[in-house]
Amino acid sequence: MSTAPTPRPLLDDAAKTPAVRAATAGFGTAILAEVQTAVTRDALVVVGMAQNPFVRRVRRALRDAELPFTYLEYGSYLGRWKDRLAIKMWSGWPTFPQVFVRGTLIGGFSETEAALADGSLRQRLGTST
Repeated sequence: MSTAPTPRPLLDDAAKTPAVRAATAGFGTAILAEVQTAVTRDALVVVGMAQNPFVRRVRRALRDAELPFTYLEYGSYLGRWKDRLAIKMWSGWPTFPQVFVRGTLIGGFSETEAALADGSLRQRLGTST
């Protein structure tokens, strides 16, 4: 019998100054609204960045599987890092790509590849082979 892992701890708001609380409250809100809208609206969403080989690989795997998806790209290694940081803080996932199926984060490239192989991605989408 396994137990669910405990969520990662977050610094309590009481341990932050009012200035820090104000700064973090609005951090990346426009980008997060864009990602949340796509994740809610579209069945399969890939959030990524330019020049990342794992983002390219997951997009290729989904195309090869003939699964339509929405792709959101936020900069490259040198640009838009704050936007990507906001997304990582929101999702809790430390890398890109971030793949969402019907609003659920399934992980990155490795997890998507495994979900394609075992059929669970199609099952989550409600599509057949």
